Amino acid sequence: MLLWTAVLLSGASIPGEALGWRTEGAKGLMTCSSRVTLFLCLTAWLKLQVSPNPVFEGDVLTLQCWGGRNAALSQVHFFRDGKLFHFSKDNQPLSMGTATVKSSGRYSCAGQVTSGRHVNNRTSGTVMVQVQELFPPPVLSAIPSHEPCEGSPVTLRCQTKLHPKRLASGLLLSFHKEDHTLQDRGLHPELSIPAAQEGDSGRYWCEAAPEGGRVQKQSPWLEIRVWAPVSSPLLTLRPRPTGLTVGYGVELLCEAQRGSPPILYSFYLNGEMLGNPMALRGGAASFLFLVKSEQDAGNYTCKAENRVSEETSKPETLSVDAKPAESSQQEEDFSVIYAELVQSGLFEEYGLPVAQAGDERDEEDEEEAGMGQEKG
Repeated sequence: MLLWTAVLLSGASIPGEALGWRTEGAKGLMTCSSRVTLFLCLTAWLKLQVSPNPVFEGDVLTLQCWGGRNAALSQVHFFRDGKLFHFSKDNQPLSMGTATVKSSGRYSCAGQVTSGRHVNNRTSGTVMVQVQELFPPPVLSAIPSHEPCEGSPVTLRCQTKLHPKRLASGLLLSFHKEDHTLQDRGLHPELSIPAAQEGDSGRYWCEAAPEGGRVQKQSPWLEIRVWAPVSSPLLTLRPRPTGLTVGYGVELLCEAQRGSPPILYSFYLNGEMLGNPMALRGGAASFLFLVKSEQDAGNYTCKAENRVSEETSKPETLSVDAKPAESSQQEEDFSVIYAELVQSGLFEEYGLPVAQAGDERDEEDEEEAGMGQEKG
């Protein structure tokens, strides 16, 4: 082959009769007597046939190497992008299996051509194989929204489109949630959820496959979040709403029994906001304060709200006596509230420090030590 390449590059004319090569062209028999016709002769001995043509994803791709003028062919090598990938002694058709887009490439073949008593090594021309996409991966969407309010309808739609040359195949679509099948393969591209509930939240996907085909493609995940509205919250005043005096510690506890988190709670005294803690995982929220004067008396309310709704509690009235509370009683009431809050985990949730047992004793010891140093 290197010899003939050198001849071609040199521009020499070689009599076709001397070579004994003639090939059949569009205008009849062609004699290998020039550089152009010589090259055609060298490559015309072998032809690589690719079927089907055109080739789409899912088709069975087959390669066949043919010898010119029905010459016997053996020791066949198949190449892809210049690299050997298959060898056949007796030139059998090569099945490439199910074609994918990655099967695309430049293919050729080479082998020993036996014509009479002559045996020559020949190489075919290069055939560009472009495997066409049968259909793009489907896309799953939620209508009207992927974050619906509880009780509202939701429609899941799976969309893709076959190649115009393969429209007769038909596409089958199926719908899934996590690892569960919601709707088996069918021609309908939609799945309806009449009244979405919190339990319908999760990751959804759909799959598309042609009828009788070997190609299946999945859509990306679609996260569905169903928002449950908050229920009317319950406001509780602790330790009690009446008989409190200046210096008492009071806890306002607000809780909505239902509602998708996070829930924002707001506390009010006579319509004026006192604070608005967030319950990231749902549940209750607290607001602590010390009674400083009779101005802390009045109607307390709380409001719970999330992304889709808000509700306000019934008012609770707090009365304050003018007489200051006994110090021991204040400490006892506040200690009870403090212990309950620590046990409930609210301090940990909001990153507040928790006093450990013995802290007061340590403070007293420090004070005594300080007094001793002064005396010394």
